[in-house]
Amino acid sequence: MTKLRELYRCEICGNVVEIAHEGAPALVCCEQPMNKLEGKTEDEGHEKHVPIIVENPECSCGCDEDICVKVQVGGTEHPMEDKHYIKFIEILTADKVLRAELKPGTRPRAEFCVNKEDIIEIREFCTVHMLWKK
Repeated sequence: MTKLRELYRCEICGNVVEIAHEGAPALVCCEQPMNKLEGKTEDEGHEKHVPIIVENPECSCGCDEDICVKVQVGGTEHPMEDKHYIKFIEILTADKVLRAELKPGTRPRAEFCVNKEDIIEIREFCTVHMLWKK
């Protein structure tokens, strides 16, 4: 049974789906069951994937700096190449999903107007290494 905010991926075409309405017994894509993604929480090897909050950010999004949260992927900047990049960064609160969608050639970071105390989870999706969270 699917649950709100879970992420699923098709192993054939690479389609990724986020559950906005829970309850389906299973998700199917390309005539195969989709795999539920589980976020990894500890970096492995030389590439860093765990999303982190940058302390004392200079807010450039125009919101009140007291509620500006800047998230970057890893302590060492993640590659942002055509076939290997961070597709999105999300912040989850009790009643919101805030998502920044990224592209190759951009920096693996994003700003969100949200109180740090309201954050339940931060997650990001790498096109090669899948889902990571904090």
